[in-house]
Amino acid sequence: MQSPSHDAAKPKLEPDQHHNYRDPDLDGDMLREKCGVFGIFNHPDAAAITALGLHALQHRGQEAAGIVSFEGGRFHSERRLGLVGDTFSRADVIARLPGTAAVGHTRYSTTGETILRNVQPLFAELNAGGFAVAHNGNLTNGLTLRRELVRHGAMMQSTTDTEVILHLVAQSKRNRFIDRYIEALRAIEGAYALVSLTNKKLVGARDPLGIRPLVLGDLDGSPILASETCALDIIGAKFIRDIEPGEVIVFDENGAQSHKPFAPLPPRPCIFEYIYFARPDSIVGGRSVYDVRKAMGAQLARETHVEADVIVPVPDSGVPAAIGYSRESGIPFELGIIRNHYVGRTFIQPTQSVRELGVRMKHSANRAAIEGKRIVLIDDSLVRGTTSKKIVKMMRDAGAKEVHFRIASPPITHPDYYGIDTPDRTGLLAATHTLEEMCELIGADSLAFVSVDGIYRAMGEPGRNPAAPKFADHCFTGDYPTPLTDMREIEAPRQLSLLAEAS
Repeated sequence: MQSPSHDAAKPKLEPDQHHNYRDPDLDGDMLREKCGVFGIFNHPDAAAITALGLHALQHRGQEAAGIVSFEGGRFHSERRLGLVGDTFSRADVIARLPGTAAVGHTRYSTTGETILRNVQPLFAELNAGGFAVAHNGNLTNGLTLRRELVRHGAMMQSTTDTEVILHLVAQSKRNRFIDRYIEALRAIEGAYALVSLTNKKLVGARDPLGIRPLVLGDLDGSPILASETCALDIIGAKFIRDIEPGEVIVFDENGAQSHKPFAPLPPRPCIFEYIYFARPDSIVGGRSVYDVRKAMGAQLARETHVEADVIVPVPDSGVPAAIGYSRESGIPFELGIIRNHYVGRTFIQPTQSVRELGVRMKHSANRAAIEGKRIVLIDDSLVRGTTSKKIVKMMRDAGAKEVHFRIASPPITHPDYYGIDTPDRTGLLAATHTLEEMCELIGADSLAFVSVDGIYRAMGEPGRNPAAPKFADHCFTGDYPTPLTDMREIEAPRQLSLLAEAS
């Protein structure tokens, strides 16, 4: 990604894996979702249910999707680039995934290129049978472990850190599968929510700090594991509970068995699940995401009030916070920006004149709501500032008298290493510019963020306790909750693969 100092330049359009073209200014100025995982055991329509669950989790990754099922002594796999509906809405595809157990994954790549061999669930044949795994998160010692495994003879088939887990399980000398699985988990660091399938078991696991979410549901007696509760809602399943941080849960013909192989630690769930990643209708850690986002907007209003005529959300992610800001401030809420949901990447062609129109293809000003008015634009985060700059200009072109930008999260000053695709510090606007410089860069009359303590208050806490923070908030504070082993090896070459392949 380009650093904010390159904002004035006009980067060329870049082809994606489907040979469509994307605008780095528009597509790079946002946080990318992590991944979504789903698993079901003992259901006659396991693959079809998994496809529906992945559809509900599509917001967590739009680059690729895959399902592995098991029936009659064989595993069946379908993995494709693109959206869930591109492949798994077809009856012939579901027919090729028979069985009463399945796991699925929808992907945005944070480690490894977007090529077919990286699409999950990954599968391996072990001496005890087949093993499929789907992973949401990122291992902070994945590269270190990978190099060690390769030195000892492992042959890597992908460039994703998830493959390390397969090799660790395969190399374990323990007799029982669950013991081999737990031994592998003890070796890894970072963030993970895993759903795994063997010929007899569905296994779920969550990292000891609970950075990545994982929930347990029930559909007519069939257990379900999923990244968010919205995946349960779409299939009419009942929410049972969150998988606890550090818990490994196993479903087989004997029912459910819960293992707690790690010493208990104070949980540190990812704060961005509430700010951005989770769907608004999900319940994460017992909190309604929608209600939390409204509370963040209300806190933003209390901390950064400005005289204005209308509150305008940047759709869609800024809407709940804008509702909260409007209610707290008493300033009317208006849809001053209309989002076009039907613009795909294939529409954007590699010409400079069309590239200039990119932001207007995705967002259009509602002139009737903003002309001649002082407006407060509400968004959930600010990464590079390039899209914000274009939206501010669009508001002024539509006749806005004043444009005040308010962000319902603190300034992002540090990169993430747990599954969020952020630039390094040189590419984060708030890490390289003062507040005044950022405001001038995006062209707003004023710019303000909610405070770190304010985010905690919106979550129902009295504020952030630096000695014992309750969330993974490292993007704002630089306080990383786990070791960053791979980042210490800065001298080592980071190339993961020698093979360039068409996909």
